[in-house]
Amino acid sequence: MATQLSNCTNLSELPQLHARIFRTHMLEVYPVPFLWNNIMRSYTRLELPSKALILFIAMSRAGVILDCYTLPIVLKALTRVFDLKLGLQIHSVAIKHGIVANEFCESGFINLYSKSGEFENARKVFEENPNRKLGSWNAVIGGLSQGGRAKEAITMFIELKKSGLNPNEVTMVTVTSACGSLGDLNLALQLHKCVYQARSFGKPDILMLNSLIDVYGKCGRMDLAYRVFSRMGQQNVSSWTSMIVGYAMHGHVIEALDFFLCMRNEGVRPNSVTFIGVLSACVHGGMVQDGKHYFSMMQNEYGIMPQLPHYGCMVDLLGRAGLLEEAREMVEGMPMEANVVIWGCLMGACEKYGNVKMGEWVSKHFLELEPWNDGVYVVLSNIYASNGLWEEVGRVRGIMKERRLAKVPAYSLASNST
Repeated sequence: MATQLSNCTNLSELPQLHARIFRTHMLEVYPVPFLWNNIMRSYTRLELPSKALILFIAMSRAGVILDCYTLPIVLKALTRVFDLKLGLQIHSVAIKHGIVANEFCESGFINLYSKSGEFENARKVFEENPNRKLGSWNAVIGGLSQGGRAKEAITMFIELKKSGLNPNEVTMVTVTSACGSLGDLNLALQLHKCVYQARSFGKPDILMLNSLIDVYGKCGRMDLAYRVFSRMGQQNVSSWTSMIVGYAMHGHVIEALDFFLCMRNEGVRPNSVTFIGVLSACVHGGMVQDGKHYFSMMQNEYGIMPQLPHYGCMVDLLGRAGLLEEAREMVEGMPMEANVVIWGCLMGACEKYGNVKMGEWVSKHFLELEPWNDGVYVVLSNIYASNGLWEEVGRVRGIMKERRLAKVPAYSLASNST
């Protein structure tokens, strides 16, 4: 049964195995955490963390004493559902059983608190244990990096090096990601050396090399990104995608689309992120027909359903080209609600082409999401002014004055045009 649970990869098969365990009273006959752990691990692995948490509560009520393997599984499930309240209760359970300093429990709590934005609690857990293992360091660095605190993540990495522990592949992938968000080329070059020192044998693995491509791309050094890419023994979809996104980010339209063509010729299947890069390149190049072609290809050839960033690229592309009615149809046909980035792109297009009717429609939706955003009123006023509608300009300015809104210097609407 344990083997079947471990090998289960089907969401319809797992509940059947679970039901079979209950029908045969296996959990009552063998009141040990082993089987409970296996079922919870399977639910978490198959992206059903809430089921794993319900099972943990049932395990506690059944009087089964947890072991050092139980809580790391529960913490992984908690991190997926961001249940901080239950996480605090689990922390108390860990203290009660004396396993809070267990390496996997410790890193699990750090992950949970970091991803919930509770960085002070994450740091407390980290600092309470004087004998920290690499997993805990990785959890802290990863939490800070993903939480937008890149400088602190780099500082923690330096502290890790000073502690005498050697970083591994996970450390380097995380810290290079933090470096990329800072756009610090000198730091990236230093980390490049650390990547090759992170393994005591063999060459750096593909994840580490992909992270280097990503960081060089974010720093604007596509020549260095290409050097890493070309020297890899094997590239995967992330390698190709990082190059395409890097080229697109810096306006190298031809290079991005050529890389996408080479990727397809090599038989590498693109993913949703790849198409964000491709569509972004089309936006930078003003390539409307190409953008429509790739948007269609994504769905019809690869079966990838467009997400908000894909729609955002298309709305931006159509808006910049003055195809405002098509952009509106795109927004109205989306299976999800538009966000402020999409409305911002469309509002900017309305200002560029002086489209009053569309500007009024967009501003109404934009203000429903951000009623405090003075930029919407400013742009709408500009649209009226460009059409000589001075009464409407006065009305909008009156609304701004009434709501005590003032234009923030150097502030503009959110858009994905940069």
